[in-house]
Amino acid sequence: MAIESVNPATGERLLSFDALTAGELDGKLARAAEAFAAYRHTSYAERAGWLRRAADLLDDEAGELGRTAALEMGKTLASAVAEVHKSAKGCRWYADHGEEMLADEHWPIDGARVLTRYEPLGPVLAVMPWNFPYWQVFRFAAPALMAGNVGLLKHASNVPQCALKIEDVLQRAGFPGGVFQTLLIPSSAVEGVVEDDRVRAVTLTGSEPAGRQVAATAGGAIKPSVLELGGADVFIVMPSADVEDAAKQAVASRMLNNGQSCVNAKRFVLHESIAEEFLRHMVARMEGLKIGDPMAEDTDLGPLSSAGAVETLDQQVRDTVTAGARLLTGGKPLDGPGCFYPPTVLADIPDGSPGHHEEFFGPVALAWRVGSADEAVRIANDSPFGLSGSAWTTDEAEQEKFIAEVDTGMMYINKFTESTPEVPFGGTRNSGYGRELAAFGPRSFVNPKTVWVQGK
Repeated sequence: MAIESVNPATGERLLSFDALTAGELDGKLARAAEAFAAYRHTSYAERAGWLRRAADLLDDEAGELGRTAALEMGKTLASAVAEVHKSAKGCRWYADHGEEMLADEHWPIDGARVLTRYEPLGPVLAVMPWNFPYWQVFRFAAPALMAGNVGLLKHASNVPQCALKIEDVLQRAGFPGGVFQTLLIPSSAVEGVVEDDRVRAVTLTGSEPAGRQVAATAGGAIKPSVLELGGADVFIVMPSADVEDAAKQAVASRMLNNGQSCVNAKRFVLHESIAEEFLRHMVARMEGLKIGDPMAEDTDLGPLSSAGAVETLDQQVRDTVTAGARLLTGGKPLDGPGCFYPPTVLADIPDGSPGHHEEFFGPVALAWRVGSADEAVRIANDSPFGLSGSAWTTDEAEQEKFIAEVDTGMMYINKFTESTPEVPFGGTRNSGYGRELAAFGPRSFVNPKTVWVQGK
């Protein structure tokens, strides 16, 4: 089976790679287990040194690495380069803080020395998506490697070049052979890897169906898993907000990564007193964005990841409009080569339509009107997803209400969601379970061993 690298801006096939044979895959799993036996005994100082060297390589080669991402999945070159630098930041942050997060934790027991020691588990499989081909991987890899685990990367099949470059960077940074390996395998091979006794845990960022399958397999094998799945993040705007600025931030959030992020603001819940003003500003900003070649410096919005992604999004939009939503701008795939879909705004989303309950993975904003904070909370929670959300209000009572009552893993006030190594990241309900980043990163894949030494 071939794994293809295709430029979504042109449809051009860039490179083709042979998937690993069963024997080759078994060899990599054996190498990971062997590497872990030695790597687990390396010091935190050694691991931190390798992470800092990886960060230096990422920063030095950000232009080349960013160009590869832009070619393979269509994000703008500027955002791809920024993503590489963000990955370097993550490596340095865990190099600086990982040891203190994994230090022995002592418990006050009279007459004994009692502590929790955080020991690495072993080879961890990371099933990663294409939308942030570097950051998604490094936000797993940096804390997992710092904790003494070894990594096995099954990256999305449309970004094989990025996957191989990540392995190359970590090897050149000095990590011992076999500590981080890319597995060029199809999705159909993931179940067998999760079940393999040499693999001790799995983390997945991706679709809800993929998450359900991996979680079921991991559960059957009695292995820990962390899932970060889809999101339909709410963006609530109340009368006290600066409406024009909120609309500016809304467009920036929705268009991030060509509209292809789990934490894009997707559902805009607007108080009726400011709804028309907000939508007017939003539509004007959407229509002012330049769509085109992601390599061009003045491009605001590149292509979606594939022709299939365009077809799915277009069907969702058409079905939502047919159900009664108002189309304010966009709403039709662009003619010509490449996988381009224009910035689109749909208002007054009907119950039961795709816009009401599905994730729209592309540059489409969905808007509701509400008469109160209570109604805003109801709509915010009327979704199967619970990854993140934001609310724009200067009213402290409203701020506390949204923090307390919106059912999400993350809630931002007067700021849209971002992932950064200092802050935990993850969701609830169909958006997954477990947390990444901050102290959760290295502690997600450790054995918190209780140690009791009687006598002082």
